[in-house]
Amino acid sequence: MNDTVKTASPTSPTTAGTPAGHTPYSDWLQTDVLHSLQHPVSDHPGEHAWIVSAQVSELYWMLIIKEIHAAQAQLRADDLAGACRTLRRVVAHHEPLNATWRSIAWMTPVDLLAILSCVGPKYGKDTALQGWTYRQMVYLLGIKQGEHLQHFLPQPQRWEQLSKALAEPSLYDDVLAHLGRKGFAVPAVVLDRDFSVPYTPDQAVENAWRDVYADPDEHRELQQLGETLADIAEGFSAWKHLHLMATRRTFGARPAYFGTEGIAWLLPTMNEIPFPELWSARGFIGDPPAVCPHARGQGNARAAE
Repeated sequence: MNDTVKTASPTSPTTAGTPAGHTPYSDWLQTDVLHSLQHPVSDHPGEHAWIVSAQVSELYWMLIIKEIHAAQAQLRADDLAGACRTLRRVVAHHEPLNATWRSIAWMTPVDLLAILSCVGPKYGKDTALQGWTYRQMVYLLGIKQGEHLQHFLPQPQRWEQLSKALAEPSLYDDVLAHLGRKGFAVPAVVLDRDFSVPYTPDQAVENAWRDVYADPDEHRELQQLGETLADIAEGFSAWKHLHLMATRRTFGARPAYFGTEGIAWLLPTMNEIPFPELWSARGFIGDPPAVCPHARGQGNARAAE
């Protein structure tokens, strides 16, 4: 009997349909390509961590974009349950996205400047807030700022993509349209407008959210939608806060983005919170007891409207 064990050739496919030189896992996830996309330009050991952290963020932003597009289609079909399930995934995606900051939280100004001193001369200055995936996600969340489009003129395809996203309804626009179809008094001026213009909060929309939450046992799915949107806004705002704190920690008050001091450039973005009336309505949702110190006359008057 021949007991010789035959070994597979290093180039032989391990599974039918898997290309030579790959396992099913490496072929499916394109790991060879993935691990060839980091190109540090400095000798600092933190640059690879910085690149990987930013690239992971890019992947999660694109994942969030895809989920929001799916939720918008579901809302337009009045599939509220499906939209809520999809948007809960957006909430989940923010957890690992925001955790990427931990990979570079150990950096000091000495570390970061050692990296930027090599990156700047080769690539120039920029920020994740001016990446096209981040900008498209922000447009979908309803923060429409057309002035940022000029940054993408060197990328005509992305400029067209973002121009389209700027002009189309945001997730919040589709939520309000759904509320309108459900019989809530969302004004026509809110539903039929130029979507490329920054959204102006409307008291009638506040009142619509008040009505959604008026009875805990009524409109439960819409209340779930509201709370899911609140979770998304919190996750988005948390990422921006972590970005701001990382800038404070590693960069301080140095000139950064387009000649502006980095912290001063980022601070105003902290007020860019999606779904504005969902938040402002919290000041008069509910009926506080008479003994409650927060039962102010103005709040009671709004609740009676």
